[in-house]
Amino acid sequence: MPERILVVDDISANRYVISSWLQHSGYAVVEAATGAEALIRVKEELPDLVLLDVRMPDMDGFEVCERIKADPVSASLPVIHLTASAVGVGDRTQGLERGADAYLIEPVEPEVLLATVHATLRYARARRRAERLAGRLAGLSDTTLAINMAGDLDGLLRAAADGASRMFGGPATVFAPTESGSRYALCDPDGMVTGDVPLLDPGAVPRGPTIRTTPGADWIRVVAPSVAGKELTVALARVQGRPPVGVLVEAALAFGDDDANVLRQLSMGVALAVEALRLIDEERRIALTLQRALLPRSLPLVEGVELAARYVPASAKAEIGGDFYEVIELGDRLLVAIGDVMGHSLHAATVMAEIRHAVRAYASEGHPLDEILRQVNILMLRFLPRELATVALLLLDPATGEIVMCNAGHLPPLLISRGRTEYLSMPGPLLGARLHRPGEARFTLGPGDTLVLVTDGLVERRDLTLQEGMARLQELSRAVDGTLEDYCDRVIDAMMRPDHEDDVALVVLRRAA
Repeated sequence: MPERILVVDDISANRYVISSWLQHSGYAVVEAATGAEALIRVKEELPDLVLLDVRMPDMDGFEVCERIKADPVSASLPVIHLTASAVGVGDRTQGLERGADAYLIEPVEPEVLLATVHATLRYARARRRAERLAGRLAGLSDTTLAINMAGDLDGLLRAAADGASRMFGGPATVFAPTESGSRYALCDPDGMVTGDVPLLDPGAVPRGPTIRTTPGADWIRVVAPSVAGKELTVALARVQGRPPVGVLVEAALAFGDDDANVLRQLSMGVALAVEALRLIDEERRIALTLQRALLPRSLPLVEGVELAARYVPASAKAEIGGDFYEVIELGDRLLVAIGDVMGHSLHAATVMAEIRHAVRAYASEGHPLDEILRQVNILMLRFLPRELATVALLLLDPATGEIVMCNAGHLPPLLISRGRTEYLSMPGPLLGARLHRPGEARFTLGPGDTLVLVTDGLVERRDLTLQEGMARLQELSRAVDGTLEDYCDRVIDAMMRPDHEDDVALVVLRRAA
């Protein structure tokens, strides 16, 4: 498509001569006889360059040029002044200072005029290219940040499709592989659409990013109807031998090497972000499987004691933690343990497993509770010197209600007795610290009394301090009506948000009335 030049001169003969030169050189020409008409033409047609006379009957060319440059839409439009009357140094200086890109004095040779036009347009093209690339690189930066902040695949694809649509000014589709096929997000003027389709197979795709131009009909299931019959530029990226991700935009909107490079970078960013999400999810599943495998499959049936327990993993957007509980019979006694390893990762879950097994082993050997914690602490200092954990241990005699307690930095148990609630003081430093440890404490759990042990994920979150959470749990526990299973459900529903970021262990025991 030829570049369009607006020729503005109140003398028709001048317009005719200049227009002829330009048309013979392959340019399309638009004419205007006054300054006001020139401004209308610029606004309606936005030519590639304006050849502007300085002396006109309604307003001079200086003012017309100034108005063109003041409008953000036409600010980068190049303007060349062409005049036979305003030839003084002051006129030329004023013209350039008020926005003109060049100043020619008539009579001018056709070769000089055309060379000036060529040079000015060449500079304007380079400037537009640089501005377009800068805008798309800024959009790429924003989009890359958004996709890496996404907590799930849908959020990632939506952010990528929205960013691609903004960068290229038209409908955009982004897709990625899932376990059952492909998930896509389509952004066009009608809004955002997401959906699932069978696995999109673009054929052989080398590792890394690649660009193809294909008919829109090949992607009709995932593109906007407005581009289904057009050529599409498709950026594909493959990592780790996985099926590729893709970014699709209309080919007419993504032309040239600069656009291809931006699309490559975007597709690779999406592929890496999708792979990171997959790895996080895979690690979380492994940790969750490990953690659930290590938790008690069932609680023992102990005469005179009702038991209930819960383990609630962190929400799908968060990593797994190291919370655990244990309830085992030791002869005629019942050992209850609850603990929390600092951190959220597969590693935290494996450390939790080591601590739990150590507690079980030392308890099975018949050690007192304070000795169990001392031995576990020695183990951690020797083999896990960078880890910290909290553990609370209770040893209950179901017949008498006598409880021996020992604590290593864990939250105190909540005692519920005859409508009153109080936290039992159980001081003690956490495991992994070389600090003095107090001995065991004792108290008696009366008939009908209830004891609640929790990890901090239940009572602490971003909008709830630990003290506020403990007070709220205390208020919710003033009445423990019905079964302990009902109580656990009620407390978890009331205390936990759907997007909770920490896992929770909860153990409740009640002595028969």
